[in-house]
Amino acid sequence: MAHDHGSGSGHAHDHGGAARRAGERHQGRLTLAFVVLFGFMVVEVVGGLATGSLALLSDAGHMLTDVIGLGMALAAIQLASRGSARRDRTFGLYRLEILAALANAVLLFGVALYVVVEAVRRFGDPVDVPSGAVLVVAVLGLAANLVAFALLREGAKESLNVEGAYLEVLSDTVGSVAVIVGAVVIGATGWTWVDPAVGVAIGAWILPRTWRLGGQALRILVQAAPPGLDLDAVERDLASLPGVVDVHDLHVWTLTSDMEVASAHLMVGTGTDHHGVLDAARDLLERSYGIGHATLQVEPDDHHGCDEVAW
Repeated sequence: MAHDHGSGSGHAHDHGGAARRAGERHQGRLTLAFVVLFGFMVVEVVGGLATGSLALLSDAGHMLTDVIGLGMALAAIQLASRGSARRDRTFGLYRLEILAALANAVLLFGVALYVVVEAVRRFGDPVDVPSGAVLVVAVLGLAANLVAFALLREGAKESLNVEGAYLEVLSDTVGSVAVIVGAVVIGATGWTWVDPAVGVAIGAWILPRTWRLGGQALRILVQAAPPGLDLDAVERDLASLPGVVDVHDLHVWTLTSDMEVASAHLMVGTGTDHHGVLDAARDLLERSYGIGHATLQVEPDDHHGCDEVAW
């Protein structure tokens, strides 16, 4: 009785190298964005405290989460790269990227909820804010966000971790625009309620995007199948390979950004070339479903026991 696995001759496994390289490739841009946003975050915090503007403090709070998120993204890239050399970490530390993305989502939820609560309080007790000073600080914040936005845009397409930082910067860019508009309106009309209203608008803007990011991270952490992947189709395609009589114990999940993983048992008929089935199955998964790492067990049709796993 022979069990052939996905480590057959002629197959080299990257074990997440592509995902790691995606993060490392954009590490310089992440670092530069971190430095830019940290510097202007300090400016916004000082400006918000000096003027008493909730809208400006809200924007500073979002920029703080940008800085923390970028810091975690950089740390995750470093730890994932170093951790991969440890023998006891069979998949390295690639999940740190997903944990960082989830932490970013939690931080953004916290800031948005705080702003909404504080805004409700201020509607009943308006605070006068110097619109001119708020406008100057908000313009500086917008400039910083635009620089970071340009730096992170490309990396967001390849890494969920970078995407988390990118979404934060995107929301903060919109927030800075809202603060600028609010400062202009306050200066022209004297309507003090505009400041907390802008704060609420910023919170409402970021929450749906934060929900999406958190949902993506949680989906990966619970090892659900990648969205849009038809597991029934995968099973049918594997079962249709020459010599395969049954497919069971099929699992497909995402380890980290751009790293889909699969495992399955392929039962074959007597006299079937196990190596041929293994090669065909691996090629099918990579070509048709983008699954570059697969652990496949090829077993004869007179073997029993592997299909009795209850979980």
